[in-house]
Amino acid sequence: MNDARVRTGKYFMHGDHACAEGALAAGCNFFAGYPITPSTEVAEHLAYRLPKVGGTFIQMEDELASMAAIIGASAAGARSMTATSGPGLSLMMENLGLAVMLETPCVIIDIQRGSPSTGLPTMAGQSDVMQAQWGSHGDYEIVAYAPSSPQETFDLTVLAFNVADRFRTPVILLGDEVIGHMMERVEIPAADEIVLWDRKRPKSSPGNNGDYKAFLPDEDDLVPAMAHAGEGYRVHFTGLTHDELGYPAMDADTHHKLVTRLVEKIRRNADEIIRTEEIYLDDAEIVVISYGCTARSARRAVREAREQGIKVGMLRLISIWPFPEKQITSLGEQAKAFIVAEMNLGQISREVERFVSQPVTGVHHAGGAMIPPEPILEEIANCQRSIANG
Repeated sequence: MNDARVRTGKYFMHGDHACAEGALAAGCNFFAGYPITPSTEVAEHLAYRLPKVGGTFIQMEDELASMAAIIGASAAGARSMTATSGPGLSLMMENLGLAVMLETPCVIIDIQRGSPSTGLPTMAGQSDVMQAQWGSHGDYEIVAYAPSSPQETFDLTVLAFNVADRFRTPVILLGDEVIGHMMERVEIPAADEIVLWDRKRPKSSPGNNGDYKAFLPDEDDLVPAMAHAGEGYRVHFTGLTHDELGYPAMDADTHHKLVTRLVEKIRRNADEIIRTEEIYLDDAEIVVISYGCTARSARRAVREAREQGIKVGMLRLISIWPFPEKQITSLGEQAKAFIVAEMNLGQISREVERFVSQPVTGVHHAGGAMIPPEPILEEIANCQRSIANG
């Protein structure tokens, strides 16, 4: 491999390495992290590659410091990233909330493993999906993508950086050990074919600051223009509730207005953020919902069921947060049953239940081994019999 920032070409590539190459292609120029299985290969790869393209790699003392470092780097203008797994993500949660409050774009790679606690460090899991959304205290919205192949890991890492900059928000890539440690074909496009989105920048000049207010939102998308520390603008960052200049404003009305906007800027733009894949859904009476590595088994089960004449389709969640509630509500007007296949004990199953009136059954496993197609196919057959029996 060459040492160009974008290694255009076709490769047989490790999923974690595809993530690192996606970050480089997206313009990442700062990484701070602490090694943790099964994400360590992301850091190892960037430790070698990032300095060669003019970037900065720092191994931090722990995950709390890692998250703080990428927030600071982002505030100074860097495209910044860290990588971790479930226990490390737990340690990052306080500063994740700080990134939300400061509206500092950054990317957090979470290669999930069997959990809770130390769990199964070298084995797969998908049980961080609710931690990603609700792990930090308070009301906020998060963006999280779940790749199901090394190629998609590359592509979604690029997208994660773009969405982070576009909406001034932290974005989480919810990978898993199976995809992270899988070797598959990855095609990296030419650098000029990779579309990179820019941060919204102040229209006024630095110095006297003009009319610039660091947290004054655009009326259309609710995203403020972002000045970087050191450019000459007067910017004040605080985790306290703040006004549009960034200074503490300790009253209930300001707090409600600020937190509501932080939530609404993601919800209002959800259609631009959400990604899903639809398979055989046109006439589906049974809908299988899955994501990440489990979606690979679900896809095979759905195809086999179709060959048996069962009207089953699949919705693959490429983005988990924001949740595609409008799409699932629409499917609820057509389908007669839903199945959610995931490597946890039903975290997304309960989310689906909120938006449909039909029965929602789960094919669940707590982690440690990938769910094979057979139990998903068996549950499809069970739903088909229930529909036939009225």
